[in-house]
Amino acid sequence: MLTLKPQDIVVMLKLVAAKQRWTISALAQEIYMSASEVHSAIRRSEQARLVDAAARIVKVDNLQEFMFYGLQYVFLGLKGELTRGMPTSIAAPPLVIKHFDEPEIPPVWPHPMGLKRGYAIQPLHKRAPDAAAADGELYELLALTDALREGTPRVRNVAISELKEKFAAYRRFTGSQQ
Repeated sequence: MLTLKPQDIVVMLKLVAAKQRWTISALAQEIYMSASEVHSAIRRSEQARLVDAAARIVKVDNLQEFMFYGLQYVFLGLKGELTRGMPTSIAAPPLVIKHFDEPEIPPVWPHPMGLKRGYAIQPLHKRAPDAAAADGELYELLALTDALREGTPRVRNVAISELKEKFAAYRRFTGSQQ
């Protein structure tokens, strides 16, 4: 039986953010996971029809459908305690820059180097904040994903619109019709 794990979504989003050919070892290094974790994530994602590992492309239509309609039910974005961390969801780019004012109490990924105090949202993978700090495009994709996980219907709709643009850019880059 196939069971996707939250880190599988992080791997898929990194592939979308990278817009380039990838190797498991390079990918693992860039997202602070072990090569075996990334290999397993690719294998599970291939079984779920989210990636074509042979062609080394994300099946964006399938990923988009899962993220927009299933993610919030599988990988919950529950509000936690107040903590210091890295802004996510409505408090991170591009939502806070283009669409919303910064909330009084923002959602944050708990992180010892975080500069904002807000309510905790557990990241999809414990090292996702580190990977996001090193890659602005991945940061935006993960923050938009958190908006799907924990946002209001209005926030979710704006996040969906932003993600559609990012997925369309990936399609153009890869020449993928999928």
